[in-house]
Amino acid sequence: MLGESLGIPDYFSRLADELKRLDPAELEGFSDVLFEAWLHRRSVFVCGNGGSAATANHLAQDLAKGVIRDPDLRSYAVPRFKAISLAANVSWLTALGNDLGFDQVFVQQLANYAQAEDVLIAISGSGNSPNIVTAVNWANDHGLVTLGMTGFNGGQLRKIQKRGIHVALNDMEMVESIHSCICHWLVDHLRGRIYKAVSQTGGNQR
Repeated sequence: MLGESLGIPDYFSRLADELKRLDPAELEGFSDVLFEAWLHRRSVFVCGNGGSAATANHLAQDLAKGVIRDPDLRSYAVPRFKAISLAANVSWLTALGNDLGFDQVFVQQLANYAQAEDVLIAISGSGNSPNIVTAVNWANDHGLVTLGMTGFNGGQLRKIQKRGIHVALNDMEMVESIHSCICHWLVDHLRGRIYKAVSQTGGNQR
């Protein structure tokens, strides 16, 4: 329960129990969208605030590098994800926040880079961050596939995203821990799918 201090075994037991409650169909759907993005060389943008910004940065880095096995990084033999975190460019974030307002820090970057059929992953425990909602609404209006990772009741994000993974907990720290675990599962799962596709085509991906 929120506010209670759990011992080490209890904390990790609770985390394991909550992970088992995730909807496998939501996880598979998330992976399907990202695999299609890789297959068709579409860009994947990731955004979030606070702890979710750190998760966004981590996921973008893992998609860009982590899905590729180390021996293939130098050979450039396997096509890469075009993954970018919208939370990573501090000078741009602060310029946009200062000049236009914090609600604009993600959507303005999308206006520069995004195209129809690209993917936007929005990570928000509450689902109500104005800059997340603004970015997802813009992305929906411009033909992007929008994916959300939410907690609590999902907020506005869960209502406007096209697909998502929901962690139905009123505990931000646990929600963020589960989001991080989900991201690592996605990278592992996508690596397997990508290398299976490469082996079947001899590396000749579109």
